Amino acid sequence: MSDNYNQLYEDLEEKLRMIDLEEDNLLKKSEQSFQMVLIAINQLREGLTKNPLDSQASEILFFKEIKPKFVSKLIYHLSVFNIETNKPNGGIKVKRKYYQNELDKLKRYFDNNLEFYRYFRTHSNYLDHKYFVRGKQDIRLTLDSFFFETDPNFSTSHDFKVSNILANDLLNVYLEDELNKLNLRDIANGKSQVEPKGKLTWTESKVSLIELMYALQARGVFNNGTADLKEVAAFFEDTFGIELGQYDTPYLLDNYCTKLRYNYDTFLIA
Repeated sequence: MSDNYNQLYEDLEEKLRMIDLEEDNLLKKSEQSFQMVLIAINQLREGLTKNPLDSQASEILFFKEIKPKFVSKLIYHLSVFNIETNKPNGGIKVKRKYYQNELDKLKRYFDNNLEFYRYFRTHSNYLDHKYFVRGKQDIRLTLDSFFFETDPNFSTSHDFKVSNILANDLLNVYLEDELNKLNLRDIANGKSQVEPKGKLTWTESKVSLIELMYALQARGVFNNGTADLKEVAAFFEDTFGIELGQYDTPYLLDNYCTKLRYNYDTFLIA
């Protein structure tokens, strides 16, 4: 029976590899991969229904090793999709802080489940009969609250924790890779990785910085006038570590244009 499940997983891996090769858009890739894993999990559930587990050993094997491999892929691709759709539009510093916060979330999950991490990573098995056998939930063994909303025929008290551990391993690699890409962009732009001793901090209002950005962009001082407002805004956010938010609102544009007209009229009168 496990051979059939292993073949199902190998087929899934091959389909995910094809999606990775054929789709360049990360959000579309995550969405397609998520749907593909969901189909495989449904096939896994159907296989369990048609061929019930015939011993406690086979049940432990299924919920400790087989099912988590599938569910971890589902968690991973859903997490990547959510991370990327919630990513701020700021510069490199803003994005670096965002990805670092996501890494911190993984660390907190590790800290909150340290005992089970140790149990799983050391390949212990003395509590397998409680963790990975259906109907053996024990509130003293750190249960997730949502466990009581899951299908009791397709879940044990801790198989989802194993899935999370495996998914977090993948997410850690993904987030570290994204941070490395940002660092390489810094190097490519000629920026030093060492912070200057006298770091400049913007101490005026955010609106003042936005007005300065408008003035410089309108003057065409970036890339011989070819840089658009979004590129200039990203540069300012990265340089000063400030999130400008909705810098292109009609109010701010009108306010800047009013000041521009006033300065121009004053210049003519003078």
